[in-house]
Amino acid sequence: MLKVSNLELRFPTKVLFQNVNIEFNGDNCYGIIGANGAGKSTFLKILDGRIEPTKGEVILGKGERISTLVQNHNDFDEFRVIDTVIMGNKPLYAIMQEKDALYSKPDFNDEDGIKVAELEEKFAMMDGWNAEVDAEKLLNGLGVDKSLYELNMSQLKDADKVKVLLASALFGEPDVLLLDEPTNGLDIKSKMWLEEFLINFKNTVLVVSHDRAFLNKVCTHMVDIDFEKITLFVGNYDFWYKSSQLILKQMKDSNKKKEEKIKELEDFIRRFSANASKSRQATSRKKALEKIELDEIKASSRKYPYINFDLERELGNDVIIVDNVCYKDILHNVRFVLRKGDKIALIGNNEIAKTTLLNIINGEIKPDSGEVKIGTTVRLSYYEKNHDKYFDKNLNMMDWLRQYTDSTDDTFIRGFLGRMLFSGEEVFKKVGVLSGGEKVRLMFSKVMLNHGNVLLLDEPTNHLDIESITALNDGLERYKSSLIISTFDEEIINTVCNRLIEIKKDGTIRDKEISYEEYIEKFGLES
Repeated sequence: MLKVSNLELRFPTKVLFQNVNIEFNGDNCYGIIGANGAGKSTFLKILDGRIEPTKGEVILGKGERISTLVQNHNDFDEFRVIDTVIMGNKPLYAIMQEKDALYSKPDFNDEDGIKVAELEEKFAMMDGWNAEVDAEKLLNGLGVDKSLYELNMSQLKDADKVKVLLASALFGEPDVLLLDEPTNGLDIKSKMWLEEFLINFKNTVLVVSHDRAFLNKVCTHMVDIDFEKITLFVGNYDFWYKSSQLILKQMKDSNKKKEEKIKELEDFIRRFSANASKSRQATSRKKALEKIELDEIKASSRKYPYINFDLERELGNDVIIVDNVCYKDILHNVRFVLRKGDKIALIGNNEIAKTTLLNIINGEIKPDSGEVKIGTTVRLSYYEKNHDKYFDKNLNMMDWLRQYTDSTDDTFIRGFLGRMLFSGEEVFKKVGVLSGGEKVRLMFSKVMLNHGNVLLLDEPTNHLDIESITALNDGLERYKSSLIISTFDEEIINTVCNRLIEIKKDGTIRDKEISYEEYIEKFGLES
């Protein structure tokens, strides 16, 4: 059990949340959601004691243990991989260290023997003799090769370090598990294993994630940080989203009805207050008017950009034919036809091959053999994963976007930037200092201004918060033409795409018109 009582965190110029009273318990999984800067990661740090709240307290059940996913993998460089995992259970690891120190004493005495016996008893009660086996099971499940277990962390690639630290957080069946973006850096197989692990986990989990499909699969509750408060909802992310939108609509509808009633009463009072025969009714309605209170609808910290891909020209029947395309050892005899209305997801872990294929279709790279035929009505709009080259000029946002439109109207450009959540003096910020998410939103502006009737999108959700991903998802669902998207976002794959293409290790493809779940169940994905 983990409980927060009268919790508050405020800074000199900002209140993150106040009057928070929530109990987390059982085998529930709580998804922590909120806009960037709302305090999601900060809330987790308060729960495990890394940050002191302004007010209130955090209460952990007696004898219970919290485990936190840490991101500082360089701190473990001098430790073996297997030891790093076991260190996730700090009390157990401390006993192991103390035992080893006593056993290695050259002048081991009776007192040391008594102490070792006590430690051995505690060690056995904590299932310490199976610690390495249990650690290996977690590493294996997350896809860390057995040959790495005895190496020091400093010898691992970053992708493997991420998995080791996740295994460390999961180790030892903690009573409360705190996970901040646990799917970052995971391949699809590792992510699926983690989902299954958390679904079957018998204790309490709190998780921050921008992955909507992940939250939908593992969460039993959502914890929403917004309006300077923290609100608990039963259900997964989709249920929260629909519920929160319904609540907001009901409040707005209620206020609209109240405003109409207010106007009706005000009109009556204005017309008849001077009329002796109607004065009593006017007085009565004035009292009724005074009793009507509008619901306060606070401004949410969530901001959704408006992403919409308009067409200037409808697509003809001949779209794109990829005919026996080969490129180095990356693509081999790739053949498929993009039809009118097709929305294809490039899936799997072969990111280099997916990017290469999109570059070939867009004409950035010439294939070694084979060809790509583009229909005469096709206008391509390409969102590139690596878009650094577009931001090497010392331009502000207004001048940057001006490059991609025929309009000379500053109001039009400001309006377009406003749709992407850039307003006021912010539009004069230099593009070179923008964050990753801000650059992505600018790139969407560029793509939208091109009015393409075929979209090529290479990992467009990278660097985005969950609100922007939702807005992109909605925009792609509304899009009335064909597209090819390389993405790991299952929600986009499931709600947007009618067709899946996996580029396999040998450079060939598998092309299926089935759902993502059916594909995984039938074929799996190459690692």
